[in-house]
Amino acid sequence: MRILTLSYEFPPIGGGGSGVVKGLARELVRLGHAVDVVTMGFRGLPAHEVIDGIDVRRIDIGRRSESKCTAREAFRYVVQARPVVRRLLAEQSYDLVHTHFIFPDGIVALSEAGARGVPYIITAHGSDVPGYNQKPFFKLVHPVLVPMWRRVTRGARAIVSPSQTLAGLIESMQPGTEVLVIENGIDVDKYRPLQKAEQILVATRLVERKGVQYVLRALAGSGLGWQAIVVGSGEYQEPLKRLNEELGRPARFVGWLDNESAEFRELLEKSAIYALPSAFENFPVGLLEAMAAGAAIVTTRGHGCEEVVGDAAELVTPGCKDADRCVAEIRAAFERLTSDRAYCAQLGARARQRLDEKFGWRVVARKYLDLYERKVRSPGQRQ
Repeated sequence: MRILTLSYEFPPIGGGGSGVVKGLARELVRLGHAVDVVTMGFRGLPAHEVIDGIDVRRIDIGRRSESKCTAREAFRYVVQARPVVRRLLAEQSYDLVHTHFIFPDGIVALSEAGARGVPYIITAHGSDVPGYNQKPFFKLVHPVLVPMWRRVTRGARAIVSPSQTLAGLIESMQPGTEVLVIENGIDVDKYRPLQKAEQILVATRLVERKGVQYVLRALAGSGLGWQAIVVGSGEYQEPLKRLNEELGRPARFVGWLDNESAEFRELLEKSAIYALPSAFENFPVGLLEAMAAGAAIVTTRGHGCEEVVGDAAELVTPGCKDADRCVAEIRAAFERLTSDRAYCAQLGARARQRLDEKFGWRVVARKYLDLYERKVRSPGQRQ
């Protein structure tokens, strides 16, 4: 098959969703399919290159941050991506357009692929679904965008969500819509379960809902004696650093690291514990990376995080529901894991086994290929 992939974020820019786009595209190429990608440009990146057999075209819209896209940048991307996609659709015979993120890429898919009768499917990733992200900006803008959001999703041959949590939210926004769940994947050999150091790692985009503040409070005065490291950048970075100072520096902040870098790999593979106490998640790739590295995981129950880890983690109450309880449960989990190294290693091994069985790219890509073939063979029918 020949597939056109639209994703405004593609490595090295973006978060977990960006890595999912690349991982899926790379596996599809490995299986003998052709994949072209249209994405945003960023400082110094070539406008056109081939990466692992993926033909990547980048559109320079003046994006300023590797981890965050502004509304203005997203608007520029839609305007400038449309003629590029229009030209590619005229020049190539694509079987379908795989669109990642309902906004902004879904607008491009609807206006260009939909208008030309080329089937498109959408994979939602979280903040592109109204009601998922509770930040004031999204609460303000999503109600305005709902009519267009519904047009985009109605035009898709299929809608995919990595988690039941997000699928339920999409179905509530678009009654009668069936959402197919296909989990995010990872190269299971990307990270190795090496000999672990007495080290706790938090690696995430530094926004308030990720719950890093609860980890810092749990560490403060705990007397664990382990090193704690925070990797990432974002709008909540400075408040977190101030809190860290106020609490006596229980953690060391190292800033943003490319997850392909040797420094990040070493930190992840050597960390015995990985923490991600998010208030709400779709299907965080950071947890998949920690599972690949065989880390014992501390994360939150009741949403996408629990769907990823199952029973192979220590689960705590999200801080948005009860901050004090969240801090106490994280501290208790850290104490159990640091005081019993055998249990810590066992939990990490269970996480790695779950990853091998469920989330390798070979398994995930074949689910997508089955969907692709059904949607191409059965025009006009939604899964």
